[in-house]
This record gives sequence, C-alpha cells and structure tokens, in this order.
Amino acid sequence: MKQHLPIRIISKVVRGYGRGSKDLGIPTANISRERDVLSCSCGDFDELPTGIYWGFARIGEVATPNGDSGNGGGDSVLGKVHVAAISIGYNPTYNNTEKTVEPHLIADRGHPQRHASSTGETQFQDFYDKTIALSVVGYLRPELPFEGLEKLTSAIKKDIVDAERLAEQTNPTTLAERAWVGSSSKQEGPKPEI
Repeated sequence: MKQHLPIRIISKVVRGYGRGSKDLGIPTANISRERDVLSCSCGDFDELPTGIYWGFARIGEVATPNGDSGNGGGDSVLGKVHVAAISIGYNPTYNNTEKTVEPHLIADRGHPQRHASSTGETQFQDFYDKTIALSVVGYLRPELPFEGLEKLTSAIKKDIVDAERLAEQTNPTTLAERAWVGSSSKQEGPKPEI
C-alpha cells in the first residue's frame, strides 16, 4: 500500500448518495471522477487503491493571511487546510458498484461546526461544484462490510480520531502534503522525495 502513497488529487465536489449526512451523520465531500475535472498523481480514478485513509483537504482557493479565500468572502472553511478521513472504494456495507472517493473534512478544535452533526462530528455546508485539493497521506484500514449502521458509524468515528492523531506528525511526508494542499498550485505535482 505504501508504494502508492501519498496520492494527490484535484477535482470538483459532486453529489453523492447522501448517506454520509443522512444515514451516518458524517458528511463527505464526494470527488468527481470525470476526466475533464480530475487530476490524480496515480493516474486513473479506477487505479486508486481501496481502503480507508487519512490526509488533508482544501475546498476552494487558498485563504489569504487575513482569512479571505476569494470564495465568497469571510468564509471560515473555504480555502483552509483540513485533516480528512477518506474512504476510497465501493462502500461494502451499501454494496456500491462504482468506486468513490469520499473525504470527511474535520473542523479544527474549537470551530463551531466541530460537533454539529447528528453523531457529534463535523458538519460544514455543502461544497457542490467547488474545487477540492486532496492529499491521501496514509492508510488506516481496509474497506469492510459492517452489520448495521451503528457499527459502521463507530468504525468511522475511530477513523476520524486516528486521522487527527496521525495528521499531527512532523515527518517530511506529512509536512510536505499539508503544505501542498495549502498551496495555490493547481497542479497535482510529483510525489515528494522521502
């Protein structure tokens, strides 16, 4: 798995099945697989390795030091780097037939949206049609089918805790990927030398 990581993706946020918000209380920013808006360091969308990962994401243009992202002014979410728990695959609990990439963006501690969802997780506004820069930095676990939504939700909540813990690392890869997501570059760029 490590030979594929990190993976850098630039795409648009599209509507998913709505299950992250409605069924689980853990909304995701679903990534478009359309070739005309997708740039991926590993090549084709279908080549992405399945599993649950952690990384960093930014919605919209980079925020300036005063917090303005040029995305409608004064938004405290757009243009900022967020830790993300990321699902890549077929969501086996739901038996999907099409691969999806679904990052759950995690609000900073103290942010008013930090525990706003029905399950106490981050609940931001919808980001449809906004550009997303996503770095898939590390592997957490394989995709697994769960017996019931309660067990699935518990596993995702653990993934979120693990993603936050791992994102605090100061190794060269973690620092480089956080910086890449926070940059104004529109190119997916080469993988960093480690």
